Amino acid sequence: MLRPKNAAGIVRAVRGLAALLLAAALALPASAQDGTGTPPANAQPQRYGSGWDCDRGYREKDRECVPIALPDNAYPTGRSYGSGWECKRGFEQAKGDICAPIRMPENAYLEETGYSWRCDRGYRRNRDTCDVIVLPDRAFLSDSDSGSGWECDRGFFVDGDMCSRIEVPENGYLTNASYGPAWACERGFLKAGDRCDPVVVPENAYLTSDSFGPGWRCNRGFDARRGECVAVALPDNAHFDRSGNGWRCDSGFRQDGARCVLAR
Repeated sequence: MLRPKNAAGIVRAVRGLAALLLAAALALPASAQDGTGTPPANAQPQRYGSGWDCDRGYREKDRECVPIALPDNAYPTGRSYGSGWECKRGFEQAKGDICAPIRMPENAYLEETGYSWRCDRGYRRNRDTCDVIVLPDRAFLSDSDSGSGWECDRGFFVDGDMCSRIEVPENGYLTNASYGPAWACERGFLKAGDRCDPVVVPENAYLTSDSFGPGWRCNRGFDARRGECVAVALPDNAHFDRSGNGWRCDSGFRQDGARCVLAR
């Protein structure tokens, strides 16, 4: 329970706070959103609440809705902040609060947003101009806005400002990759420098499609050793593992060297 002295202090503090809030409320100017009074000319009651808002093209000033000064080629935004207007498509705000036409060079067009421009196909932007893209032999226009604006035909690669032929060795083929190796070896061959050497498959093995390693793998029950496939010696109470090229002890047994002994 509060002591009488403390209770009196709390009451005085609450009364003082209430007086400050009342004084602040009286000092503030009347707002267009306070729900009091009749809407002025060029205003409409708010859809929700009891205040009012100025019509589009007007803004509140001293509880009145005054027209926004729109420059030519501008439209009202309906926002209560900022200038209250924006430039129309094809125009941009310039010094002096005017809407000036967006300057576009030859061979350019206005973007969908209407506030910037891009160069026509076959041209590239160079600051404020659109320069024609010069295609070398065996090249075509690309769809990218970055880089040179062109790519080489299939079988050729970018070599400075020209397209040079990709030399594909015998038993090789073009990868058509935009990065990485331009060619790869056919199945049954492995890359060795700038050539494709045949894969020598040992007995009890088969070809793989791997571009790395020896290019072959041992059959199930055989293990690769020194370029050959040697039969796996399967001890008692063991089975081949998932790869088929090794073994594991059966459940209840543990490996002890090359055998499986009863687990304890």
